Amino acid sequence: MARVVASASSPIPEGFLPRPQNGSSSRLEASRPSWIVRTESNIRKEKLKRPDPPCVVCIGSGRVNCHYCHGRGRTNCVHLAMLPKGEWPKWCRTCGGSGLGYCSRCLGTGEYRDIMGFHFMKNTTKPS
Repeated sequence: MARVVASASSPIPEGFLPRPQNGSSSRLEASRPSWIVRTESNIRKEKLKRPDPPCVVCIGSGRVNCHYCHGRGRTNCVHLAMLPKGEWPKWCRTCGGSGLGYCSRCLGTGEYRDIMGFHFMKNTTKPS
């Protein structure tokens, strides 16, 4: 993460702008705001938590292999690991070349969901 600080009213440090030599005027003399870029270190990246319980289809990631290109990202010569010489890839329009699509069970959330429409099978009470 970078923080950009612009200071138009702060004084310009000595030696920041070039000085005209031998009385000649230079276009670089105009005072402009100085941009100071400061980077922040020691920032911890948040790890993505896997949902508990995870989806049984995508194992909690929310993504599965594209059904059109079978996870390759291209639609020509899908059965080959490398394209033949002189062949350019034709990228899959369904996944945009990533080879991944959203999970149809959890809809990309990664959380466990029952199969839609079959809730009557989860009836725990036994009829007598």
